[in-house]
Amino acid sequence: MRILVSRPTQSDPSFIVGLGLIVIVAAAEIFGATFYYIGRMRAARGSAQVLVGAALRPPAASATPASATTKGLPTSAASPPALSITDRLLQEGIALRDRGDMTNALARLHEASERDPQNAMVLEEIAKTYESMQLFGRSNEMWRKLQEMGPAAGAAYELADRRLKLGMSTPATGEAGMASASLDAGSIHRDVGGIAEGPILSISEVKTTEEPNPDAETSLTLQIGIRKEPNAAFDHTKVKIQVFFYDTVEDKDVKLTDADVNYEWLTSKHDWTDTNPEILSVSYLRPKTKGGSSEAALSAAAASVRPPGKSRAAKMSSSAEGARRYLGYRILVYYDDKLQAVQAEPARLLQLFPPSESGSSP
Repeated sequence: MRILVSRPTQSDPSFIVGLGLIVIVAAAEIFGATFYYIGRMRAARGSAQVLVGAALRPPAASATPASATTKGLPTSAASPPALSITDRLLQEGIALRDRGDMTNALARLHEASERDPQNAMVLEEIAKTYESMQLFGRSNEMWRKLQEMGPAAGAAYELADRRLKLGMSTPATGEAGMASASLDAGSIHRDVGGIAEGPILSISEVKTTEEPNPDAETSLTLQIGIRKEPNAAFDHTKVKIQVFFYDTVEDKDVKLTDADVNYEWLTSKHDWTDTNPEILSVSYLRPKTKGGSSEAALSAAAASVRPPGKSRAAKMSSSAEGARRYLGYRILVYYDDKLQAVQAEPARLLQLFPPSESGSSP
């Protein structure tokens, strides 16, 4: 028995219907897939826009005030408070004193005291400055002011009480027993103000110049500027300037020099009428063959100037005292026999040889 199977042809209606269904299903799948992927792309694009918008949007203001956030910061992060004029003058005076410029140190401290007369710190620093210059009478005046202020002066009151109980006074001015004292080095430069209305003369500058000299062990020159206060009643014949040079003997004892000392005015009239300050030049010369000197001759080493004057040399006698080396100088300025200003380098020379308040004795 044979079985016959009929095969549909393209013209068969059932074939056409089936083929159409297949096409419709395929188109639906393609459309669905396209719609799905387009939806995902739109969702991704929307997420990106949200992220970009969040990034560009300024942050929301904090509910905590800015001042509250700075309270927890250390005080060092904040700007330091501005100093008052008195405090600034006090700091400047201390700094100048530490550098050895006692003229300007006292000027700053006294100006601070004028602005605030009851400032215990200012009075204490003035007292300490006078003590460093061996002017114990003036320092005691400052300590007494602090003592009169009572406990309100704080630690300065207790310090003043101790200082006054010690009864500090000016030490002896002789060389014996003091030449080998151990004291701080440095330079002291100050106006004393011994006259009631203040000093008339001051030391404006001291310039030390070492000069090459093949025949000399040490050769140097001091140029000293002496300034007169403007509009001050003044008689130049009452001016007296003393310059002392000092040496170390065998690197231990401090004594007046035995070197040759000469002085001359670099300004012509030296009466302070046309030039202010007037410039005095004082030279120190120690030849290589120079010997020592006797104690009697050492006192002649100081150049004592009463303008107008002429240069002179301090001639010394020789002895086998020991090897000498230049140490420094001490300058005293007097007007009408009252101490006006003093400068020393190193500072210990003023403590070894305190200046006299009167120009009658060195």
